[in-house]
Amino acid sequence: MPDRGDHRAPARRAANVRLRAGIAPRGCAPLARSRTLYCAPPVLELIDLRKTHGRTLALDGVSLRVGAGEIVGLLGPNGAGKSTLVSITAGLLPADHGEVRLDLPGGRGGSPRDPAVRRQIGLAPQALALYDELSGAENLRFFAGLHGCAGQQLRVRVDAALEFVGLSERREDRVKTYSGGMARRLNLAAALVHDPALLLLDEPTVGVDPQSRAHLLDNIEQLRAQGKAVLYTTHYMEEAQRICDRVAIIDHGQLLAVDRLDSLLASHAGKPQLVVEFPDGRETVETDDPLASLNALAKDRAPLGFRVERPTLEQVFLQLTGRSLRE
Repeated sequence: MPDRGDHRAPARRAANVRLRAGIAPRGCAPLARSRTLYCAPPVLELIDLRKTHGRTLALDGVSLRVGAGEIVGLLGPNGAGKSTLVSITAGLLPADHGEVRLDLPGGRGGSPRDPAVRRQIGLAPQALALYDELSGAENLRFFAGLHGCAGQQLRVRVDAALEFVGLSERREDRVKTYSGGMARRLNLAAALVHDPALLLLDEPTVGVDPQSRAHLLDNIEQLRAQGKAVLYTTHYMEEAQRICDRVAIIDHGQLLAVDRLDSLLASHAGKPQLVVEFPDGRETVETDDPLASLNALAKDRAPLGFRVERPTLEQVFLQLTGRSLRE
């Protein structure tokens, strides 16, 4: 029997990782807040990725699939391997081992190291990739041109991207005059202006006000409705719970779990807890039916109050990694 350090065939190792992570069968992706599967074509496939930086193992056998019309959240503390994974997926960094493949309509696709394939990827990095001395429209014209857009197509795509993120009225203003939230929205527009099939969004709401965050999250949900595949890294549990169809938890370069939110909560965070206050003390019970449990507890005595404490993604993360997401 081979030890953990052997180099098994990528397909075999990837199959084992997918089974452990609970990823759906090929061509199917789990629907958020549902126990059914919808069969969507996979746009992105990561197979047994490994990467070292010097003596540091950044990625250790990571396999993941993102389907069309699906948002997969990637959660992990600093140094977990998120940025390395995004860089390899975008074709900016080679993997030491494994494969990244985009499967595109019409039989097109391949490795993002191929410039023609890379044009189907939109990257919104955590560090704003914008030119402060250019206007919003000039930034988008520049980035769209890099992806081969020209003429009428370029004008249409720039106008559509600015309208999509709500910056049409500020299109001719220099980026250095934008608020932090506006700059984040333009950063998203720069990632999608060339109409890619796959979007890599690395902490797209970091440092913005609540109103801008809500606007960005609405935008990302609209991208899912348009059939885009989205890989979304974040430190914000509430964002992952709101918009992600599946959540992947990564730590020390390994994917510890990949599943729908409800399945992650059921597997790693336990049942909801009903906490009831009585004149003579407090009672806490785990239950799948808080109302029935409350009625049973209150049958012979009147409660002073009660609350339901539901499992959270933070509890799942702590259970799997033993530390806080922000450590």
